[in-house]
Amino acid sequence: MKAVRFDRFGGPEVLEIVDLPDPHPGPGEVRIAVRAAGVNPSDWKKREGLMDEELPQTMGHEAAGVVDELGEGVVDVAVGDRVFGFSAEATAQAELVVLSYYAPVPASLDFPGAAALPAAIETATRALDQLGVGSGSTLLINGASGSVGSAAVQLAVARGARVIGTAGPANHEYLRSLGAEPIAYGVGLVERVRALAPDGVDLALDVAGSGVLPELIALAGGPEHVVTIADFGGAQEHEVRFSSGDGGRAVHALAEIGELIESGRFSIPVARTFPLAEVAQAHRVGEDGHVRGKIVLVITPPATTLVPPERP
Repeated sequence: MKAVRFDRFGGPEVLEIVDLPDPHPGPGEVRIAVRAAGVNPSDWKKREGLMDEELPQTMGHEAAGVVDELGEGVVDVAVGDRVFGFSAEATAQAELVVLSYYAPVPASLDFPGAAALPAAIETATRALDQLGVGSGSTLLINGASGSVGSAAVQLAVARGARVIGTAGPANHEYLRSLGAEPIAYGVGLVERVRALAPDGVDLALDVAGSGVLPELIALAGGPEHVVTIADFGGAQEHEVRFSSGDGGRAVHALAEIGELIESGRFSIPVARTFPLAEVAQAHRVGEDGHVRGKIVLVITPPATTLVPPERP
């Protein structure tokens, strides 16, 4: 199969499309013929050597496609079903991938739309679960307009929370459309939040990692009411919980998101799609930071050769 791989750290130019052995699912897993795979900021951190030291490395944790092989004990899907989910081995940017966690693709979504979901909804759900966000909560989200931030906004609103979200002015109307009250980030954040919530907020989620944990702690009434997914150093310094998948993933989000999508209460826009062969350009566009929504790689299925019926 064709897959994305790099054997040295560096810029997008180190990414290559190589031939690798076809994978096969273990017990409880499924293999899919990949139709789309998500691209995330963690991909370029990994490519630059900021996460794993081993070489070579393959890429991608989320994908959508068609089931073509079942692992032992799998009875909830069949060959030919459309599913989306997570690759535990970080090999989703390929023609074939084994999914350890998966769910049916919501009926209204195409494959790129489904591939945009897993990382954003799992990360957002995990953080909201850790904070205990529920009906009646007032939640401040720092960095609310990106894929994870916008997912957290919509999921928190669905839980019955009031959401205040920071974003640049160009994204304020977008946040309003998701059900959040937008404010600008930067100097004066505390005063702007208190203008909307004079007594502060109940909880705060830092998605942007922009050095505002002290302000979030002050607004939420203590570090125990704050979670960050983006500021590891700040979390240690200010005794704030840093949320990562190492402590267990909120994979229940995969099965739960379909109802919200089909009822029109959740969406993650796909900003741009690229063929698998143009993965380097996808990285360049993503790192540039000027897209709203998810960047997705698209894998075109091989053409089927039709054999004409024999004449009688």
